[in-house]
Amino acid sequence: MTCRDALDRLPLYLYGELPPQEEEDLEAHLHACASCQGEYAAYRQISQALDRVRAEPEPFSASQCRRELMARIRSEHAAGRPGWREWLRRSLQPLAKPAGALAMLAAGFVAGYWTPEWARNGDGPAGEPVLAAIRSVRTDDAGGVSISLDETRRRTVRGDLRDRRIAQLLMAAVRDQADPGLRVESIDILRRQPESAEIRQALLWALEHDPNPGVRLKAIEGLKPMAGDAEVRKTLMRALQHDNNAGVRVLAIDLLVQHRDDQVAAVLQGLVGREDNQYVRMRCKNALEEMSASVGAF
Repeated sequence: MTCRDALDRLPLYLYGELPPQEEEDLEAHLHACASCQGEYAAYRQISQALDRVRAEPEPFSASQCRRELMARIRSEHAAGRPGWREWLRRSLQPLAKPAGALAMLAAGFVAGYWTPEWARNGDGPAGEPVLAAIRSVRTDDAGGVSISLDETRRRTVRGDLRDRRIAQLLMAAVRDQADPGLRVESIDILRRQPESAEIRQALLWALEHDPNPGVRLKAIEGLKPMAGDAEVRKTLMRALQHDNNAGVRVLAIDLLVQHRDDQVAAVLQGLVGREDNQYVRMRCKNALEEMSASVGAF
């Protein structure tokens, strides 16, 4: 993946809309490219600022803005030009106040899913945000229009990890395959209470099954206080043998050697003979030497 390809995909990545393979390719590029890491950090700051802005788009104008923005992005990408970023910056320049610029940009993205207050016919609390999808549009002989919406109201649940509702929602978020950022943030919170058996299972599941290496790395960090647990060690050994991310394999070695036994030595010895990554192979050899185990014994 080139830098231009990576930069074109950053907005979709931040919103969890990249296909899994493109997501992994982008993350691999970001890991190796300092320049694109800086661009990603800037986009992430913008994304976080957008999340803090309460946008109140005018009917129709915001949705038109969103359509024009997405159409321009697609046309620039099809033409092989990275010019949409400059176009976006120029579009925001007339807006004098940063908050106004962010609000307008946020409005353009969310208007396609936002049902304004005037469209609710009095249903629901005033000012409550509603996510909506238009399912059908019909007209009658008198010229009237009927639009059917599927609406979901957003609500906020507050508490800490001692609140079972909070813990269960976070564990459900760990399995949300659409948003790797949400999964990382949820794991980061869950690992503050490692003594919970349910949380341990959620971390183990993420380590073994999550397609995103960043999520798996965060899960293995959360398992550090449980490195002596038998089930955790079995999962770590499977990750060491089968995970395709070198960073995950290195962290698995670090946790496994905290509690040395013959089974760990055998896994490390087997890995030395087939590990493609030179650094991981070196870490295996070093661990075996510290355990006074032969590198060549299988």
